[in-house]
Amino acid sequence: MKNIIKYFALAGLGCVAFSSCDNDKFLDVPKYDILDIESQFESDDNARLGLNGIYAYNNVSKQDDSWGFKPQLFTGSHPTMDTQCTGWDVKFLDQTWDANVGELGQGWSHAYAAIARANLYLAGLENAEKVTPEAKKLCEGEARALRGYFYTWLATTFGRVPMLATGEDFNNTPVKAAAETYEEMWDFIIEDFSKAAELLDWTPYNNQYGRCTKGMAKAYLADAYMWKAFRCPDQAADCYAKAKQALKDIIDSNTYELSSNFATNWDPAGFWNKECIWAMCSDEGNEWSSWGSDRTITFCNPNMFKWFCACPENGGWGAEYLSWEWYACYEPGDTRRDASCATGAIPEDKLAEYGIQKSNNVWGYNPYLKDSLGVKDASGHVVAPFINAEGVQSGTKTRQFHFTNGEFAPAIWTTKIWRSAYADGNSWGTQMWAPVIIYGKRYANVLLDYAECCFRTEGENSPAGWAAIDKIRDRAWGNETIGKDYSAYYGHYNNVYAGNGKNLTMTSYPVGVLTARVSVPDAKAYYTALQAKPNRVGYKHTSPVWKVAVNEERRKEFNSEWSLCPDMIKSGYIEDHVNYNYPKDDGGDDYANYPWTKRTFDFDINKMDMPIPATELMKNPALKQNPAYAGKENKE
Repeated sequence: MKNIIKYFALAGLGCVAFSSCDNDKFLDVPKYDILDIESQFESDDNARLGLNGIYAYNNVSKQDDSWGFKPQLFTGSHPTMDTQCTGWDVKFLDQTWDANVGELGQGWSHAYAAIARANLYLAGLENAEKVTPEAKKLCEGEARALRGYFYTWLATTFGRVPMLATGEDFNNTPVKAAAETYEEMWDFIIEDFSKAAELLDWTPYNNQYGRCTKGMAKAYLADAYMWKAFRCPDQAADCYAKAKQALKDIIDSNTYELSSNFATNWDPAGFWNKECIWAMCSDEGNEWSSWGSDRTITFCNPNMFKWFCACPENGGWGAEYLSWEWYACYEPGDTRRDASCATGAIPEDKLAEYGIQKSNNVWGYNPYLKDSLGVKDASGHVVAPFINAEGVQSGTKTRQFHFTNGEFAPAIWTTKIWRSAYADGNSWGTQMWAPVIIYGKRYANVLLDYAECCFRTEGENSPAGWAAIDKIRDRAWGNETIGKDYSAYYGHYNNVYAGNGKNLTMTSYPVGVLTARVSVPDAKAYYTALQAKPNRVGYKHTSPVWKVAVNEERRKEFNSEWSLCPDMIKSGYIEDHVNYNYPKDDGGDDYANYPWTKRTFDFDINKMDMPIPATELMKNPALKQNPAYAGKENKE
């Protein structure tokens, strides 16, 4: 797809716009050209430009330059334990987070800053006499969809939160209590997405991919109905029926489809494909804050995501790892695992000891960057671990189950994020910025949400529910790749190899491509057996087969994506997941050579509502702390 909005940037404060400027260059104007807030409603063009004041907060802004990775990874993935971490971040893995955690406060402030902009913008739009009805339709639809999106993050993270309405922000309404009921809160969000879905088209305005669309609004509308069903069980039947219809609308629109190869969703040439419904996209940064000739906004994300997610011995900072429990959950033939990670070169006898299937494709190797993981000698060979004369382990630390860099973490790194550029020292000069896409909603989300709604409305044997899961799995086994040409993906990597001085060339796609169809295990039969099988400590799933199936498929699809934990919570699966897949375990005495996660805490479902940030409780006396943390914020 050509015309892509990758990043929205806006200098100045508030929902500001420009009274007259070249539409292709409007992001280049200096601050002294910014006019008052009313000027954005002087014309249709200004009104559309004014939306960028809200869009700016979907990505990185001066308000919070870690938005997009923190707190989303910490609240959307780490509590599942499928993604893991070290350092201060560990509190999001073992439920020791509290009201003073900075990422939670920053996320709260960031979301409400975006909501404030949306509220002021919508208030001005209501009385904008110089804006045509057609432009108002677009502008209201996108503003409502964006407001609903930020409220969704707040509501799924913190539980009940204050619902600032059109025209309100914390300056003119500094004291406001959280919504009195979950029904009130989710109805507010549902109204925003319902209205947005009515006003917007399936294709984005002016073919600028990255703008809110009918598909985005309906996907989050269904999500909101499912959350309302979870929070308001007495209304669940009606909510699931409405969610199912919204998802069916998306499916029947034929606007979206699964990519033929799961892996290509994270390649730069695969961004904004037909599977993408809503995403945050970070470009390489060669055209900061400017329009390209193809009406594309390019704005670099200063988070430099690859360094957060790369192996430390390859130059990364190691803020994100994947667990061995996650790695071991895949069935033979499922290509999604190799598409999602690279592992340390753990000795084969150790893998066999724990029944872990080795993958030559990603074993000690990043197949996209064609680079081995670990400490290398002068000839480029990875140095095996050994004990030196001082009795200290030297050589690579990636050849053990748990990499240690002061603290243990699984020797598995996501290639959904660490894929498009090297993280070594040479990259600081030539490849600092790696194109990265962070998905909010893919068509795969729609299919699995639809499957859940079918099971809840039609029963555990719903043909449509199992068919949606089977569609996901057929793609996962690679059957859609046969005969496809993937050469369009080679160019980026060949440039990366050349830029880093490597004499390499990509001539075939490295992951997931088949030459002949394979048989995919029947989902219902597989998950029926899994549901009845005790784990290594004798615990059996307490969830019905369909719920195990939907959520285990979510684990395989959405690792390192921010939807995973919220989806497990709204489905009522998160506690069963942790107890089954991560039984309490002290990790043994030799954690480096032991794969399974060290869990010593008892899972507390009440902590899935994160604590209201302590700073917000001080500023807004109408707020009350969530029950799992009440009375604790001043004791930390």
